[in-house]
Amino acid sequence: MATRLAELSNRPRVGELIRHWRSTRHLTQQGLAIECGISARHLSFIETGRSNPSPQVIIRVCEELDVPLRHRNDILLAAGHAPAYSESALAEPSMERVSAALIRLLDGHMPFPAVVVDRHWFMVDANDGIDPLLTGCAPELLEPPVNVLTLSLHPDGMAPRIRNLPQWRGHVLARLEHQIRATGDVELARLHDELRDYPGGTDHAPLDSLLVPLTIAVDGEELSFFSTTTVFGTPMDVTVAELAIESFFPADEHTGRILRDGALSRHSVDEA
Repeated sequence: MATRLAELSNRPRVGELIRHWRSTRHLTQQGLAIECGISARHLSFIETGRSNPSPQVIIRVCEELDVPLRHRNDILLAAGHAPAYSESALAEPSMERVSAALIRLLDGHMPFPAVVVDRHWFMVDANDGIDPLLTGCAPELLEPPVNVLTLSLHPDGMAPRIRNLPQWRGHVLARLEHQIRATGDVELARLHDELRDYPGGTDHAPLDSLLVPLTIAVDGEELSFFSTTTVFGTPMDVTVAELAIESFFPADEHTGRILRDGALSRHSVDEA
């Protein structure tokens, strides 16, 4: 019992959590209060623990601060309220429509690569278009759970075949840094440190670059891709909010022709 009470007393207070996210978003109390339609005095009382906010106020503040759904639940719990957002496994019946939508997106992107990842960049699903890109990767890196960023930058993964590795590394690390600032996720910070220590150099794209390509050698061909990220709009479930579909498109006609021809896919299947 004493241990349990100590754990509860060491948890962040609701006001501390709101102040943290307000500071992360570089907003003043006055500015946030105006946007949320509450008084600066009330917000100050919440942050200092003199007032316990209602669930409605917490959700309104979190929406304005763009707090991830997982952390919104944490703030609600810290205030003594029930979580507002479910967290469902994709295998649950309630997620059948989401799973079906992911399959349609992946299949519809063929013959080009596409992968579904979670908030920590672990692969949830992928289409067959990624198979040629994985040729030569160490088997242990392909054992679930597969972290796609580790797979791409690890010296035993895709990295030796990436022709613009310093530029691609710079893009991946910069994107991860932005995600860490937005979410405050310590696991992403750990992943960033791991990736940063891999060899390969780091260059940032020139200022006149519109896109950072992934240029990789596959079966004697040099393929070039640009990627887009798709997320579900206005999700109300933590799992759905944390899913992203990374879709790779051919950056030149040569890459598009090779993939549409299907020679690489057939070659990979034959070797397997």
